[in-house]
Amino acid sequence: MYHSTSSRRTSPSPCEELSGSSRGPFRDWVTHKYTTPMADWQIRTKRPLRGPVREEAGPTLKNYITPTGLQRLKDEHRFLLSRERPAVVEVVAWAASNGDRSENADYLYGKRRLGQIDSRIRFLTKRIDAAVVVDPAAPRPGPAATRVFFGATVTYKDAAGLEHVVSIVGIDEVDLDRGYISWRSPLANALMKASPGDRVDLRAPAKTEHLEIIDVEYAPIPMDPFCEPLGAQSTPKVERS
Repeated sequence: MYHSTSSRRTSPSPCEELSGSSRGPFRDWVTHKYTTPMADWQIRTKRPLRGPVREEAGPTLKNYITPTGLQRLKDEHRFLLSRERPAVVEVVAWAASNGDRSENADYLYGKRRLGQIDSRIRFLTKRIDAAVVVDPAAPRPGPAATRVFFGATVTYKDAAGLEHVVSIVGIDEVDLDRGYISWRSPLANALMKASPGDRVDLRAPAKTEHLEIIDVEYAPIPMDPFCEPLGAQSTPKVERS
């Protein structure tokens, strides 16, 4: 005797339940409870799509700098914007008119150089906008005239008894050969607010060094002006006879 199974109700397989192919009750295989799945429009209504959460930009860090250092940044910015970039754009336009750009060395180099110039212009713009000018030669009242702050030229003695002279300048003015250190460097942080006769600790990963402040002076700090770099596209070419 044959029994028909066509009318027999069978439970959906776990694969069917997980894939959502069955619109019947959904069995949770952990709690063993049946629930009715929500339609797509119900899911979107209950849990709408959200865009990325954008955090507010933090405060712009102040860029302490000397007057001559700021002028050097402005001179470079003006040179790139008014002379170098137009010259490179002209070369790129000329190279693009020569045919296939994929194998055009002048075009490829010009485009890469143009990207470097634009990146540098954006960087200089941000540094100039955030600049806080501090004149090292400006008079300081009272005890501030003998304490270490930005723009000070400090003479100190290390643990071996050797004397060193450093000037605390902006990040864009660092010149270690001349003893110009950034105001955010570990050495400047150790010297800050100290006066002649004070002893400070310079903490480094390897060791801690003890320094003695000998003298603190506020005087003009010479800075090299901006010079047009060698090989610049806007540099006039010398004709050979």
